[in-house]
This record gives sequence, structure tokens and C-alpha cells, in this order.
Amino acid sequence: MYAVIQTGGKQYRVKEGDLLFVEKLPGESNDKVVFDQVLLISGNDSDPQVGAPFLENAKVACEIVEQFRGKKILVYKFKRRKKYRKRQGHRQYYTRLRVTQIAPNGDLG
Repeated sequence: MYAVIQTGGKQYRVKEGDLLFVEKLPGESNDKVVFDQVLLISGNDSDPQVGAPFLENAKVACEIVEQFRGKKILVYKFKRRKKYRKRQGHRQYYTRLRVTQIAPNGDLG
């Protein structure tokens, strides 16, 4: 069974046991996070359930593995013939998650 969830303005295809990293979410390691913005759920042998835009009562439970920062990127700004040059670095904050349960009917018991 897999699901498509939305968080941080992006969509992710997940199944139980998957590790994924998303934009930073509040919480510490071993905290539980529940996503209720589920766009699609599909089993191995059944037809997929597609929301409009989200499925009613569907939830995906995850556990925070770690909070970390991504690789540094450099941003250059430059205007020719104007003696304007600017260099700036950026490191994005991320959260690594482990998917623990997918509940099509919202029962995370």
C-alpha cells in the first residue's frame, strides 16, 4: 500500500517503512507526526482512492528520525559594468521521517 501526501508545498509518494526528508517540521527525534493532507491511497490489488483535492479521514503517521541541514549552496548576484557583485551562502533545514502507518479510514490505533 502506498500514499501520496502533501507537505511543505511538495508531494511525496510514501509507503510504510520509507525514509524521506521534507522541509523542516517542528519536533524532536522520536516525535510522532500525522499528515492529514493525503491526495491518494492505493493498495496492491485495489483501485486507487483519489481525493478532490484531499481524501476524507485518510491519515499517514510518521516518526521524526532527525533534524538536519542540507548541503551549502552559493548564490551569486552580478550586474555587469556596474561593479555590483554579491555572494551569499544558504543551508536549508530538513526533517528526516520514517513512515510508520498508512490509514485509509483515519484509524491510527
